[in-house]
Amino acid sequence: MMTLGEQLAFLFVLGLPIASVAWTVTHEEVFREPRDWCKDRSENCRNLMKRKFFYLFTCEYCFSHYVTILFLLLTRFKLLLPDWRGYIISGFALVWVANVYMNIYSRVRLDIKRERVEIAVQEKTISDDEETPARV
Repeated sequence: MMTLGEQLAFLFVLGLPIASVAWTVTHEEVFREPRDWCKDRSENCRNLMKRKFFYLFTCEYCFSHYVTILFLLLTRFKLLLPDWRGYIISGFALVWVANVYMNIYSRVRLDIKRERVEIAVQEKTISDDEETPARV
């Protein structure tokens, strides 16, 4: 059994790949076409279970639960308790940590995008000023 410090380190490190996978599938361009198809199916299927199944591929929070289950199967990570209860605790803790990471990443991306827009506006203003002839 790992010490509490080792468990916490494992928790915060394991949250990174969970967040990465969940974010990539639910937000990045590489998965846009399947995600758009799943979004359509989640809105237009007649069967409630099918709608919910397809929705999980469009929501990073929902999808992170399934990614966490996969990582728990791969790593057998248990938090605080050495039995099945440790899996339950670690599952919810990993989902929470992964979603904190995704929230931070989302805010950083938004700040970067805002800065790019501000720079583009400033560059356009400067180029417009340079093109405008000076009045005498």
